[in-house]
Amino acid sequence: MAYITLSTLKMDLRINDNVDDAALQNNIDAAEAMVDAICHRTFTSATTATARVFHPASWVVCRTDDIASTSGLIVKVDGDDDGVFEETITSYSLEPVNALTLSKPINRLIAVDTYWPMGKRPSVQVTARWGWPAVPEEVKRATGILAGRLFKRGDSLLGVAGFGDMGAITLRAVDPDVQRLLAPYVRPAVL
Repeated sequence: MAYITLSTLKMDLRINDNVDDAALQNNIDAAEAMVDAICHRTFTSATTATARVFHPASWVVCRTDDIASTSGLIVKVDGDDDGVFEETITSYSLEPVNALTLSKPINRLIAVDTYWPMGKRPSVQVTARWGWPAVPEEVKRATGILAGRLFKRGDSLLGVAGFGDMGAITLRAVDPDVQRLLAPYVRPAVL
């Protein structure tokens, strides 16, 4: 699942030939990586479920990476802090409520009639398909702007886009439209 297609970028840039297709695709790939780095997440959906471990935020709340689907979702806990996830848990709710029906990911597990063990090691193991169920429109648009900007950057290698009445016209380091489009999707960085 790409954030933006080659044909969409070509339409946005008003390019009608196939001369620059390889360069345009390279810029799309770079722009997608930039969006992931800015947002500290990926907006694609994994095709298979894999396991990841987490420290619960409290006895009730366990924050997770973005979960794209409940298909193959398995939650296990390490109740005795020995590094072995020996107990499968089925008594939890997924939040945000209705996230998947709104094409948004699940990113919290709430313990119901139980609690998350709190130890020195990560105590919750979640096997899931990670990512987003669908790429948000704002992310697609920001990726297109970045890919187009990277492609056109070849015409302004030193950061100067041209000259006007007031002197050199320079490129901003960060596009304000990209910042605004991605702001709702930026996740705090975890070190």
